[in-house]
Amino acid sequence: MTPAYSLKDLIIYFLKLGTWGFGGPVALVGYMHRDLVEDKKWIGEDDYKEGLALSQLAPGPLAAQLAIYIGYVHYHLLGATLAGFAFVLPSFLMVLGIGYAYVSFGGLPWMQAIFYGVGSAVIGIIAIGSYKLTTKSIGKDKLLWVIFIVLTIITFVKEEEILWLMLLAGVAVWFAKAPPKWLGSVQAITPVFFLQLQPVVVESRLWQIAWFFTKAGAFVFGSGLAIVPFLYGGLVKEYQWLCEQQFLDAVAVAMITPGPIVITVGFIGYLVAGVPGASVAALATFVPCYLFTVIPAPYFKKYGKHPGIKAFVDGVTAAAIGAIAGAVLVLGKRTLSDLPTVLIALTVAVVLFRFKKIPEPLIIIIAAAIGILLKIVL
Repeated sequence: MTPAYSLKDLIIYFLKLGTWGFGGPVALVGYMHRDLVEDKKWIGEDDYKEGLALSQLAPGPLAAQLAIYIGYVHYHLLGATLAGFAFVLPSFLMVLGIGYAYVSFGGLPWMQAIFYGVGSAVIGIIAIGSYKLTTKSIGKDKLLWVIFIVLTIITFVKEEEILWLMLLAGVAVWFAKAPPKWLGSVQAITPVFFLQLQPVVVESRLWQIAWFFTKAGAFVFGSGLAIVPFLYGGLVKEYQWLCEQQFLDAVAVAMITPGPIVITVGFIGYLVAGVPGASVAALATFVPCYLFTVIPAPYFKKYGKHPGIKAFVDGVTAAAIGAIAGAVLVLGKRTLSDLPTVLIALTVAVVLFRFKKIPEPLIIIIAAAIGILLKIVL
């Protein structure tokens, strides 16, 4: 069947999303569902759910992997490559600019003020995005709601996404809704492969950056800020490329720029080794997630409609959305530190719930101005 959109249309969409898509992975996957499934109807609900499940099961940044998978749905390898590149490019150029300003002007004292307002608004944005994603994807299925609630609570308490629970959720729904006739003869599909790689001896700084960020992209599960503990251990403790304050500023950059949160690796790479360091860090982080998406994608497309696999995907999707909701609570607990931040987040959530056509970039700009007003002017 001929798709209702051209490859050029898809590239333009992801360029725009990469430029204006604030809110991190939770908001970004919500935007993709709203825009491509509900409004434009370019992507079917089943294709979206398969992409979300695959993206959640594989290591690497969730939103970027979903963009790559969506590109693959109708335009295969070329679509996956161009969609992923278009999604990442705008925010990469932004963090290069911020990195240049950071190095040139000796830090970002204004950034904390902006983050104060923007970070609070982002919580409101992703809370509404998570709500819409939950009600649309889970519906009235009681088993999926149980899985969703359990994963939300566990993610909030543990403050991390647990892969084996998502796999277990998929198996539970599979056995409940489409139990295999002969369990002993069924060949299970294992969606994640764990690789044991031997360390390589490197001397060049760029080779060190490439190896470190390849590990970050290939072995860190969980979306968005899940990569932060890994980066802290390597950048501050092991290699000592950044001091504590520089690392915290890098996390702030991740939160105030649009596109995938993980793009802060470009900012970090710039601090360590300039433009070459930024380019190597970004490539090393995103190439593994690209491969983890396009290699299994044909099998998801071919076998995704099988009742057993569809039930498995439904279970993983419910678990993934539960983990996302838990992540919203974790981020809220860390970000909403006083009454003004709580009021900003609540106001944004109420406004977006009541007025669905208000563009998120406008909210971000207003929140940034409020942050500067509260922290610098007053």
